Parts: sequence; structure tokens; C-alpha cells
Amino acid sequence: MLFLRKSEDRGYADHGWLKSFHSFSFAGYQDPKFMGWGNLRVINEDRVAPGMGFGKHGHRNMEIISYVLSGELAHQDSMGNVKGIPPGDIQRMSAGSGVTHSEFNHAKDQTTHFLQIWIEPNVLEIAPGYEQKTIPPASKEGTLRLVASPDAQDGSVSISADAKMYAGLFNDDQSTSLTLDPSRKAYVHLIRGSLQVNGQVLHGGDALMIQDENQLAISHGKSAEVLVFDLSA
Repeated sequence: MLFLRKSEDRGYADHGWLKSFHSFSFAGYQDPKFMGWGNLRVINEDRVAPGMGFGKHGHRNMEIISYVLSGELAHQDSMGNVKGIPPGDIQRMSAGSGVTHSEFNHAKDQTTHFLQIWIEPNVLEIAPGYEQKTIPPASKEGTLRLVASPDAQDGSVSISADAKMYAGLFNDDQSTSLTLDPSRKAYVHLIRGSLQVNGQVLHGGDALMIQDENQLAISHGKSAEVLVFDLSA
């Protein structure tokens, strides 16, 4: 089963300093048909204006991944981490038993564009944790590079969730495939460009919700950057 969800069908919020597209129900956007997919709960595509950001706020029992596309995200949390997250880095914060943090764009003349991703954990009330790694663009060219997994496989960040997250860059004749377990769910989020996935043509912001499939086939990319999630059902 393949369900194509177009970019324009996502929820949208404009707070002036923050412009955000919501793939799933979040804050003021609520749609009972889109509460998540498997254990993937949130994909927010956020654009934060120069000098603005999210003040200190709390999270609990959620695996939170930040994937910066342009600009830089300044992170500070109650675990003592003070970090800058540039494009190419992947950051994971395990909220566990409770954590507070803030996220800001300190640039004076550049918008920070990033994806905030929440995945439901498979163990609750763990000690909060933080991890950040640089994923070179070359390692994502024409392939699906594992960037988050339960066991830190292939240099990915480690998440306390039954899920894997891959990132890929595709152009022209580059193609790849990924074996799927039909008893699980998969989710494809195309960040930008265009791409063909299992015969479906996706454009930037589109998503493909997948279940009961054995394989994912990716081809015909045009300046495409894509995330693929292997999720519990």
C-alpha cells in the first residue's frame, strides 16, 4: 500500500518569526487522519527568522532529531550541552525522564531552515541523552545513508526507538533500493527536488506512506534530498 501525501496538504503555521509545515497533527494543526505513522510522530519543516528562536521548553519520553538544511541552529539544554548544529550534522536528543532546551537562530541575516523529527521511544523514563554527528554529503550521494538507528550502526546516531532513519541525495541516473519488512511501516519524506519512489513521483515536501511492501525503489532524482524511515507498525 502506497499513500502519496502532497506538500500542500500538510498543516501550516505562520508565527511571523517561525514558519512551519506540519506533516502530522501538531499544536494548532489537528487532523485525526494524520496523528503519525507507525512510531513516527512529528516531522515539522521549520524556518526560523534571523535572531529568533524557541525559548526554554520541556520534553519527556520522546526521541527528537534535528536535521538542518540551511543556516545554523544553536542548541542549549539542561544536560549542559551548548552546541551549534550546521547543515550536514544530525542531532539526537533523548528526552527520557525529562529535559529542557532552547533552539535559536543567532544569525543577523540568514534564516535557519531545519526539520524537527519526533519518534516515540520503545523504553520510557530513561536518562536524557544527547548526540551529534557530521554526515558528509558524499556519503549520501546516490544511496540511502543510515543516519539514526537503535544500535548506532554504520556511524549513525543512536536512538532508543524501534526505527531507522536514512538520508540520500539523488540526481540524474542515480538509483538505489531498500529491502522492507512488510510487517512494518515505512515513510519517505522528500525534502527538496523531485524523485520517483516505487513508481510514484514526489516533489519537495511530498511524502509517501508505505505498508505491506517488500522493497523501496528510488530513481529519477532531480536535485533530490530525501529521508526514509523504517518504522514499527
